[in-house]
Parts: sequence; C-alpha cells; structure tokens
Amino acid sequence: MSWCQSNGAQPDHKVLSPAFVLVHTLAHLLINQLSLDCGYSSASLRERIYVQHQEGDQDWYGFLIYTATTGSDGTLGGLVRQGEPDLFSRTFEAAIANATWCSSDPLCIESYGQGADALNRAACHACCIVSETSCEFRNLFLDRGLVVGTPDEPDTGFFYGTPFIEHQCR
Repeated sequence: MSWCQSNGAQPDHKVLSPAFVLVHTLAHLLINQLSLDCGYSSASLRERIYVQHQEGDQDWYGFLIYTATTGSDGTLGGLVRQGEPDLFSRTFEAAIANATWCSSDPLCIESYGQGADALNRAACHACCIVSETSCEFRNLFLDRGLVVGTPDEPDTGFFYGTPFIEHQCR
C-alpha cells in the first residue's frame, strides 16, 4: 500500500489482495484478446477495476473494459458486440487459454518479481502488460500464475482444471 500512496493511486477503496491481482490480470488478458477479436488497438481500450472487501459484508469483484478514444477506434462498435454472451464466452475462454503460454516462458511464468519495484510475478510485455494509458495501476500487481497456475504448482491457478486450459501442455 505504500507504493499506492507514494504514486498517487487511491488505495482507500481497493485492498491489494490475491483477488485484486486476479481480477486485474484477467482485465489485462481480456484487453489483449479483445484487441485481437474486434480490431481495436489495445491502447484504445481502458480498464476500471472494482474490488471491494468489507468486513461483515459481501466482497465483490469486477472490471469494466471500455474505449475512451475519439478517433476511429472509438467508433468501431465491435466492443459492444463482443459483450454478447456467445461472443464473450469465446473471447474469455481464448484469453484464458492463451495465458497458459507466453513467448517469454519459462522466464516469465517462473518470475518471482518483475516490472517496477518487482510488483508483478508472471506478467511481461508478451502476455499481460498493456499500454500505460490503458491500465489504471500502471501495469503493476499482475500475475498470470494466479489465473492459470505455474508449472510447479498448476493447481494454484484460479482456472485450473477448466476445459479451456486442461488440454494445454506445461
């Protein structure tokens, strides 16, 4: 939390936790996949992360991916269409399946800290990092291993055992 305070982030409504890192990483994986599926440049997409932990109350998690450009990328319309259940399901599954391998593996997936102040684990420019303008948290607090697991501990991945990653080789 000291990084957040010294760098202008607003930690008062977000708690840095494994759930936050998971949701944030999923948003990045989806931004990358959406840019492939609907033609937007990843720099024209933005994220908003919603993670709330309240004592005695229900926790909630989510993210919003939106376009904030005024040029042609902002008017393509494909982003709204990708929200339709069948299309979103395919996009989501592809994002998770693609996260099982990175062109920088094994260095990326076995990393114990990379990026600014080593605040990322398995997250590099080849798999999870998006344009600086797209990320609410400056491409920090990311870990692909929380999403799909690691070679040494595949069951640590949130989506471990799901049909769209169980066929992937490690």
